[in-house]
Amino acid sequence: MADRRLTPFELRIMDALWTRGASSVREIHEAFPDRDRPAYTTIQTMVYRLEAKGAVRRVKKIGNAHIFEATVSRSSAAQRLIDDVLEFFGGRSLPVVAHLIDAGRLTAEDVEQAEHLLRQFRKKQKL
Repeated sequence: MADRRLTPFELRIMDALWTRGASSVREIHEAFPDRDRPAYTTIQTMVYRLEAKGAVRRVKKIGNAHIFEATVSRSSAAQRLIDDVLEFFGGRSLPVVAHLIDAGRLTAEDVEQAEHLLRQFRKKQKL
């Protein structure tokens, strides 16, 4: 994908595809809550932009409707977002962790899992 950065709105569209699987523009449009649902044509334009970015592709056509599927996984999009945040902080993770702690978003379970991952990482480094 040439431009892997996805906007928050593009991520909402991608979420519909990740959740529902291959879908038409109409189905993606219906995945948005009624209360703040964008216009159908807005969704259509954004799906075409995602296609140009290589984030989605047309997989088939049913009548006049094209069916699109995600070519970018949820985990790779999440990794890109995390990398962007870390890049903002000069590659340092401490400001992010400090914010999570201050905001009460880091649980004891999160810390335990992080410690487990660190132990695994250290074992791999010794090999």
